[in-house]
Amino acid sequence: MSVFSLLIMFFKIGLFTFGGGYAMLPLLRTEVVNKHRLMEEDELLDIYAIGQCTPGIIAINVATFVGYKQKGVLGAICATLGMILPSLIIITLVATILKNYMHNRYVSYAFAGIRVCVVALIADVVYDLWRKNVKLLSDKIIFVLAVLLLVFFNVGAMWIVIISAVTAWGLSELKRYKRK
Repeated sequence: MSVFSLLIMFFKIGLFTFGGGYAMLPLLRTEVVNKHRLMEEDELLDIYAIGQCTPGIIAINVATFVGYKQKGVLGAICATLGMILPSLIIITLVATILKNYMHNRYVSYAFAGIRVCVVALIADVVYDLWRKNVKLLSDKIIFVLAVLLLVFFNVGAMWIVIISAVTAWGLSELKRYKRK
């Protein structure tokens, strides 16, 4: 895949990603894994998890990482530009045009519909991730722990990832110890 193809692919993903990084995952899976076969789904999920844990916007982090993996620094730059350009163009247009129409009821209805659609996209990703990755009892324990920390204790995502990693390591060590 050429660097220009990377730019175009991530431009498409950026153009149709409403709702941020979580809503982007189905599009990433389709383009990066299924259509262009740049990597396996597990590797993409690992990159996505790293993108979530590192500073910055998930979408940009993932695009940069995938671009770098494919074509080095130039690939990272092109993939990142591809991800950024649609938002830059759309926000510039929206800011200049929409400021006069924000209180229009049809515009409000459209945004309400888009928000509901984003929730559905995120729910689909969560279900698919659950189905493919939460299989063992230890996985379920980590999932419940992460949900509890997130929902009831308002712990930040970075800490939840760290706690989950330490818990997974601890549970694997416990299993290994019991086998001896």
